Amino acid sequence: MTDEELMLAYIDGDMEAFEALYGRHRGRIFGFLLARLKDRSEAEDVFQAVFAKLHRKRHQYRQEIPLLPWLFTLARNTLIDHVRKRDAEGKHVTVSETAVASYAAPASDTSPIHAAVAELSRLNESQRQALELRFNQGLTFAEIAEQMQTSAGNARQIISRAIRKLRGLMVGKERRHEKS
Repeated sequence: MTDEELMLAYIDGDMEAFEALYGRHRGRIFGFLLARLKDRSEAEDVFQAVFAKLHRKRHQYRQEIPLLPWLFTLARNTLIDHVRKRDAEGKHVTVSETAVASYAAPASDTSPIHAAVAELSRLNESQRQALELRFNQGLTFAEIAEQMQTSAGNARQIISRAIRKLRGLMVGKERRHEKS
């Protein structure tokens, strides 16, 4: 069977078809990832994520597209997402409820980071969650929508409103600070 025929069988629930596809392409996909990451453990993690994504997105496969380029596109996108997340680690502020409470700055502290974190507590839970998924985890709007069980357009709007609200709060705080 061709890759495309196997993929269609897999979409219809044939796990043997998946095993055949996996057997054919695992070496190429892993080699692709290892060549770019240069770390076997990291490549193994991304490799697993590629096949998990293949499983989640199998219904998006279109028969007229050759499978192997489609699979490598999934691998490339998963690799890019992984590198973005890896590089962003340690460069963000957690916006969870407990973090907001633990970072809440006293009124006398006027450093920008303390002011920004204090304002995060004024966002609702869905806004904080959406911001964390977008900026801390680097997820796309579609991925955020999936996690938040909403549409991509709504996820984009939640994030946009949260950013506008934070900007408004920060500008208002700066104006109050200038007047005093």
